[in-house]
Amino acid sequence: MAQENTSTGTPAPHPVPHALHAGHAAPPVPPAEPTPATWGRIDDEGTVYVITAEGERAVGVWQAGSPDEGLVHYARRFDDVRTEVELLETRLISGAGDPKHALSSATQIRDGLAEAALVGDLAALAARLEYVIGHAEKALASAKAEREEARAAAIARKQELAEEAEKIAAESTQWKAAGDRLRTILDEWKTVKGVDRKTDDELWKRFSKAREAFNRRRGSHFAELDKQRAAAKQRKEELIAEAEAISESDDWGDTAGRYKDLMTEWKAAGRAPKDSDEALWQRFRAAQDKFFARRSTVFSERDAEFTQNAARKEELLIEAEKIDAAANLEAAKGALRRIQEQWDELGKVPRERIRELDGRLKAVQDAVKSAEDSRWRRTDPEAQARAAQFRERVEQLESQAAKARAAGDERRAKKADEQAAQWREWLEAAEAAVADR
Repeated sequence: MAQENTSTGTPAPHPVPHALHAGHAAPPVPPAEPTPATWGRIDDEGTVYVITAEGERAVGVWQAGSPDEGLVHYARRFDDVRTEVELLETRLISGAGDPKHALSSATQIRDGLAEAALVGDLAALAARLEYVIGHAEKALASAKAEREEARAAAIARKQELAEEAEKIAAESTQWKAAGDRLRTILDEWKTVKGVDRKTDDELWKRFSKAREAFNRRRGSHFAELDKQRAAAKQRKEELIAEAEAISESDDWGDTAGRYKDLMTEWKAAGRAPKDSDEALWQRFRAAQDKFFARRSTVFSERDAEFTQNAARKEELLIEAEKIDAAANLEAAKGALRRIQEQWDELGKVPRERIRELDGRLKAVQDAVKSAEDSRWRRTDPEAQARAAQFRERVEQLESQAAKARAAGDERRAKKADEQAAQWREWLEAAEAAVADR
């Protein structure tokens, strides 16, 4: 409710702001109908007054009923206008309303408030209208800026499309992709709106000229391509003749290598005319398939033999892996020699089994060799002599300690004991080294 004017006893109206910003909250407008006497009165003659900042203003005459009913009538008319203003604001802020219509309607209502037959907070309503008008003006300015921005963006986009078309016309050799791209550019060009006619015509001339240049260059290219394909057809017929000639060869390695070279030359020859290229390829591939089918048959028979060899080597490995070199080294060496001789007599095995089978045999060979090396180290005369020297030195020192102790020389006895203990440690280490061998 409006505050009361202390000098006149009438409610103080809400001030009308001079400038409003879209970010500010809309000024509230209290409804008039619940308390119409706050905003106006009816005198004894039936004259209806509304209270404003400048004082009372007559807005009409009421003779149809009681003064209270008259005030409610004029208050409802105020609330109807207030609702209309709120609806304008809501539609404007939500984007559903036309800013131009909202500006016109709000301005018309505002300009008529000074003579409007309403009872309510006219100052608050005027402030709300100023808010709506300010918002509408900003929306119109924003819409205008957006239109200008859209126009500039449309011009910029068509310039980009024209430049891309000019670049394609001057540089591209991807004929199908480039042709497809030019059609896509044309489709997009038709959707770009908002460019003024003069600018649009200038840009269209650039794009059209670029398309024509590309089409001329593409036509020249395909004329040259027809010549190249005729030459490719002749070269492929030569390659087919050679492929068919060597299809009966039994020189599997060299012939397979030559077919690989022929395939490289086939690809390098390029494409023959479309109506003959596939038929040429079928002839060339048939010659290759004939040779490789024969080779596959031979290799399958050989693989069966290799598989049998692998099975026999597995049997030899089972026997070899039972060899116990630690129990009888000479017998183990003899058994291994016999197995190796049989192993060498067997032929090849499948390539994927070579590492596995050879690895298992090598493990047995390494075990036998390790046992042989260990026996040699245990019988090494140099290591035995070193241990004997340590033992002799220990015995000497122990004898010295005993003589000193018998002579009552405990200091010398103790020193000899310490030296004997040190040499005993060295002796034990030397004996352990010989045992470990």
